[in-house]
Amino acid sequence: MPLVAAAVCPHPPLLVPEVAGAAAGELDHLRAACAAAVAGLLAADPEVILMVGAGPRTERFDAADYGSLRSFGVDRYVRLWKVNCAGGERLPLSLTIGAWLIGRSGTELPRRAAAIAADATPDECADFGAALAAEPAGRTALLVLGDGSACRGVQAPGYDDPRAEAYDEGVARALAGADAAALLDLDPGLSAELKVAGRASWQVLAGAVRAAGGDWRGRLSHHEAPYGVAYFVANWDRA
Repeated sequence: MPLVAAAVCPHPPLLVPEVAGAAAGELDHLRAACAAAVAGLLAADPEVILMVGAGPRTERFDAADYGSLRSFGVDRYVRLWKVNCAGGERLPLSLTIGAWLIGRSGTELPRRAAAIAADATPDECADFGAALAAEPAGRTALLVLGDGSACRGVQAPGYDDPRAEAYDEGVARALAGADAAALLDLDPGLSAELKVAGRASWQVLAGAVRAAGGDWRGRLSHHEAPYGVAYFVANWDRA
């Protein structure tokens, strides 16, 4: 596929206002940053949008598949793209939020989605990214979903880990610099200990960009750790 642009967004369910409830306003700035990142993808004039996020296993999804927010207290389904009886409730959380982000942009572009196993090795992630990049398709914009460490403070889901901040700063530098090699160097063991939900999908991005070739430039537009979880928003474009 001719990869024309990529974006990275986090996938906390609290991005969806109905899930966040009374606290929805606390993440308005993050929603705005994600909306701007998606707008950046669309500005590259793609013909198709491909979403990649971590899941229990590596798999592809059909255009009519969907995800659910029921486990987060909201009786709502989020479609990947088309609505017909052939779809199933198959999308993991990462791609459910990704489909929600694309859906709220109002675009009518075709959408595809793939999950990478959360415990996939860096080589497996890179190979999967390269395989995606080699598929015949039109001009493709890649939306990559993933959260950073969940160990930023005593109130964090993974409690406090002094290694978390340095890890997240390294990811931030890699995303800002479109540094595929740095993303591929992320250690799966340390990432798991820090409860990082984005390591595998970021490494798919790195593999796809490396296989696509050419020079890339990155822009990190958002980096914070509310609720003890690190969130990044970034865009990668061809230089």
